[in-house]
Amino acid sequence: MQRIEVITTVLLILMGVIDCVTTVIGVMFSGASEANPIMAGLVSSNIDAFMAVKIVATAFTAFTYLYANKLLMKSSNKATKSFKISRNLLNISYIGIIGFLFLVITNNLSILLA
Repeated sequence: MQRIEVITTVLLILMGVIDCVTTVIGVMFSGASEANPIMAGLVSSNIDAFMAVKIVATAFTAFTYLYANKLLMKSSNKATKSFKISRNLLNISYIGIIGFLFLVITNNLSILLA
């Protein structure tokens, strides 16, 4: 496993934890609400279950990337066009997830600091 993969995985999990914590603080102390309709019912009825689902989902996403990358790197011919496209799509999707979480955390902090 390359160092960059470990760093991005830790970053994604850390951002997921920050999203979870800022959401819980906002809901419990600032009158905020969960924007995700699937998670909104859970956050209002069982905060512990909400936190568990949120953290597990984030960890699952991060480790799925690592596993997909590991499988991809086992390819016998890394010079093919399909390998390069697959590798780029995997990296772009991962960067997209991190970017989305950055926006979510920014939004949560702006609500908490307002």
